[in-house]
Amino acid sequence: MADPIPSPMRAMALSRLAGFVPSAGQAYAAGRNTDPGPDEPAAVSALSAYVRYRLIAEQEIVADVLARHSLERAAKFVQEVLWRTYWKGWLEMRPAVWTRFLAERDRQHDGFSDTGAIAAAEAGQTGIDGFDDWARELVATGYLHNHARMWFASIWIFTLRLPWALGADFFLRHLTDADAASNTLSWRWVAGLQTPGKTYLATTENIARYTNGRFAPTGLAREAIALREPPADAPRALPEPVPYDARQPSLLLVTSEDMHTESVFLGTATFKAARVASGGALLWGDNARRFVRAATADTVSRIAAHFDCPVDLTAILDAQTLIAAAQGAGVRQIVTPYAPVGPIAGALAPLVSELAGQGIVLTQIRRDWDRRFWPHATKGFFAFKDRIPAILRECGLA
Repeated sequence: MADPIPSPMRAMALSRLAGFVPSAGQAYAAGRNTDPGPDEPAAVSALSAYVRYRLIAEQEIVADVLARHSLERAAKFVQEVLWRTYWKGWLEMRPAVWTRFLAERDRQHDGFSDTGAIAAAEAGQTGIDGFDDWARELVATGYLHNHARMWFASIWIFTLRLPWALGADFFLRHLTDADAASNTLSWRWVAGLQTPGKTYLATTENIARYTNGRFAPTGLAREAIALREPPADAPRALPEPVPYDARQPSLLLVTSEDMHTESVFLGTATFKAARVASGGALLWGDNARRFVRAATADTVSRIAAHFDCPVDLTAILDAQTLIAAAQGAGVRQIVTPYAPVGPIAGALAPLVSELAGQGIVLTQIRRDWDRRFWPHATKGFFAFKDRIPAILRECGLA
């Protein structure tokens, strides 16, 4: 079986992007919904794992595409890239939705009685054409085509009537590109929670059409009745990172949330040393861990060369390790690219006061891309989409 997961190296990401750019216009728009199977070429870019860990940045991708195509011709692909940006901004302003998901997942894990049905669904043993194949493909490769993810989630929720949070957790545990915002909010959207009352129903006809006839499952749910929950909180103001003093020597901390730190700090930073967190327990599944482990070696060599400083690995994110690293480098400032809502943000948050107790400031730097786009993720994607051309012009890309 061909491996749909790209090699975890920035050079390979750039090569794949260059190979995809010529087809990012009409060819992508026409073929993006078709899942021809793991052994066949597809119209999609196959860059999702790279973008997830920001070995390649959204701005780089859009810049290369718009250097070749007009925004009008490449609109579908640019919007697909910006869905990820939108989801992150949306969740950043509503972190309680992530907390609610974790609580629901744990509650269902402990309380859902039909464990056999969950096991059959995860093992691809339900007897549902297509669904079983996608379950096995996901576990084996760490990847599913985006349309297949939607079909799978719909069948899980509305045909099998399994708890949506356990389905979202299944994806988190196996997707190489597993992301707190994109995964959680996409499952919520299918279930009718994200846009209250709006669901996604997988149908035999749609699956047959967009799998080129590979699958035509029978017995699927004929209606998708939206799930219900208490209303989400109103969006909060985006949290402001601690101010960063670029003149002050610092320790650079790199996490799997953003592994191309060179494009975050453009010639203004002085780093005495760097630490690269290898992920470990802060990543959900083996596919993600393998990818990040392999990407870490590439990241260490790039950072050492670019910033001309010694680089060490950090297995866990704890205060004592970072205090010792900062003191060893003779600095009182630790700088890291901004970690959006998710496990790494959760791990960093309690460290701030512990480090401050030792006179060490931990500051996070938000990318200009996120700073410009995230504030517009207050409502649905279509309102956000209307702002895309103007913001791209502000970025000098359109």
